Amino acid sequence: QMQLQESGPGLVKPSQTLSLTCTVSGVSITTHYYYFSWIRQPPGKDKEWVGAIASDGSTYYRPSLKSRTSISRDTSKNQITLQLNSVTPEDTAVYFCARDRALEVTSPAFGSWGQGTQVTVSS
Repeated sequence: QMQLQESGPGLVKPSQTLSLTCTVSGVSITTHYYYFSWIRQPPGKDKEWVGAIASDGSTYYRPSLKSRTSISRDTSKNQITLQLNSVTPEDTAVYFCARDRALEVTSPAFGSWGQGTQVTVSS
């Protein structure tokens, strides 16, 4: 059965780089017709799509975050990573990874999601 598990530091200092890893089991991250996305939900706010990577390695980003966001993958480990540079307290959120046939997902209605990991940006 397919599972997604987010991991990374729970606390990051302002101006530093956040790096999160999504470990996927049960399915290859190169499977055709699916995107693997990162989504975040700040406290008291709606879910926000951050970016995604397709089965061929193509990446897509939220325009407002593109300049400081990078999504990559390690096919040998079946992992997808999110790098978010120059973080501020506004980046504090629960971060999710998800697999879906759609690109800019904000709901787990038809896709598969991890449980999420809390990231706090604070000095």
